[in-house]
Amino acid sequence: MAAPAADHAYDLVLRGGTVFDGSGAPGVVADVAVRDGRIAAVGRGLAAGAEEIDARGRIVTPGFVDIHTHYDGQATWGERMTPSSGHGVTTVVMGNCGVGFAPCRPEDHDRLIRLMEGVEDIPFPVLTEGLPWTWESFPDYLDFLAGRAFDVDVAAQLPHAALRVYVMGERGANREPATTADVAAMAALARRAVEAGALGFSTSRTLNHRTSDGQPTPTLTAGEDELTGIAMGLAAAGRGVLQVVSDFFPDGAAELAMLRRIVERSGRPLSFSLVQSPKSPEGWKAMLAGLSAAVDAGLPMKAQVCGRPVGVLFGLELTLNPFSQNPVFAELKDKPLADKVAALSDPSFRARLLAHDADAKGPFAGSALRAWDNLFPMDAEPDYEPTADRTVAAIAAREGRDPAVVALDALLANDGRGMLYHPFLNYAGGSLDPSFAMLSHRDTVPGLSDGGAHVGMICDGSFPTSNLIHWTRDRTRGPRLPLETMIARQTRDTAQAVGLLDRGLIAPGYRADLNVIDYAGLKLEAPKVAYDLPAGGRRLVQRAHGYVATIVGGVVTQRDGEPTGALPGRLVRGGQAPPLAMAAE
Repeated sequence: MAAPAADHAYDLVLRGGTVFDGSGAPGVVADVAVRDGRIAAVGRGLAAGAEEIDARGRIVTPGFVDIHTHYDGQATWGERMTPSSGHGVTTVVMGNCGVGFAPCRPEDHDRLIRLMEGVEDIPFPVLTEGLPWTWESFPDYLDFLAGRAFDVDVAAQLPHAALRVYVMGERGANREPATTADVAAMAALARRAVEAGALGFSTSRTLNHRTSDGQPTPTLTAGEDELTGIAMGLAAAGRGVLQVVSDFFPDGAAELAMLRRIVERSGRPLSFSLVQSPKSPEGWKAMLAGLSAAVDAGLPMKAQVCGRPVGVLFGLELTLNPFSQNPVFAELKDKPLADKVAALSDPSFRARLLAHDADAKGPFAGSALRAWDNLFPMDAEPDYEPTADRTVAAIAAREGRDPAVVALDALLANDGRGMLYHPFLNYAGGSLDPSFAMLSHRDTVPGLSDGGAHVGMICDGSFPTSNLIHWTRDRTRGPRLPLETMIARQTRDTAQAVGLLDRGLIAPGYRADLNVIDYAGLKLEAPKVAYDLPAGGRRLVQRAHGYVATIVGGVVTQRDGEPTGALPGRLVRGGQAPPLAMAAE
């Protein structure tokens, strides 16, 4: 940003808003002044800025720090990290769950694309056309990103699957045990990656993560010796965090004990994904207890949790719907949406469709596609804690209709753009009480939005907005959280969890990443489909209303929910120290 004019003390002043500084303290009415991309002053009656935003009657927050995204591809071809940047997010951390695109030899390009296609539901043609592949090593990948500009700051983690295949080739892809030499090579590359600016290292140990041809992720069965060796590579560099996603089933205690040993050996901070699974509805409680014991022993460990169900969306334009595996519906597979709507509205075609059962393939499809008692029509203003009387099954019972007919009519709504919502994690008991307990826990941080991924099934990049709406204002089915607590959770707490200590607070010296929000008017639209990816690829997007302004590094990037065109965001290389003025506190 250019120096302020001679008659202005500051570049930008947010005037008279209720400032929630990210510390967890209640809001206070104050001005916030920005100079040279940093917060220069907070108080009443500050001097004029070259630009001013009237924040009276609004809340002012630090920019949200989303530590669990998958913009690894999008950041190579795009500048706007949507949908996250439309939800008050000013910093994203990508490279989670062990998947990404570096390091990678040319002969493995398609292998990593198919892994990302399967794990994160990003279509092969999108990645094939979009990825420029001008890198091989992870430092090369960072150098490429460093030459780009974004509407948010971007930090990257070294993905285990790419690293394993790079070192072990076909053996790594086939999940063969790593040799001592393999582990040493991976550790050396991990050290070089974090020294070059990787924020950390990520891995996946869940059966839910598979390539597009159904093979488990290369990291699924990686041994403790391999994971420890890589963590020790980070320890040798003296920097970097560890991120893990695991099923924690059937023996979560043993898995958590292994993660604890890795942290004990390496000393590196570690976070793992934690949700309520319908396979073990009470298992999350034991995981939190084990986590607390580790933290009480002095280990830097956190669980990443989310404030609403992880929910799959079904629709005629989306990856799945209750009829997508029906042989009659297969006749429409490659038809435009308008043709699908016409056919599905024709009585004779509907009769043929409804007369056939779906040929469910795969455990998820078999359990979810026609789970009428856990499918909810998506409203224009989404309700992420819906009651049982709003399911397809309940509607069908009330109206005396076949649930399949109710589902089909819901999909045909809005000219065929209707959607059904299937909350498959964090909703085993039909309420978000487990999410409340996890969000409220001292050893957790909000995460798991998966922004940039699951483009045809899930639209959870709006987590930061729904956390504010639901947990601090609108929830009626149980306790809520104080607004100052929720703001601190997704600003200071997330930033500190990954070592980004220069942001997440509104205080002199911190990065001027800020939001001005019409809190009373904050709301979400229903997800919609956009065809704006490379190769005309489809993705789910979701807009919010109520963001008056979002500011990245002192530059306004969003006004009233619309991008300004400014791209002040850059690659963040590694953890960041706190401002000098605040370092002693």
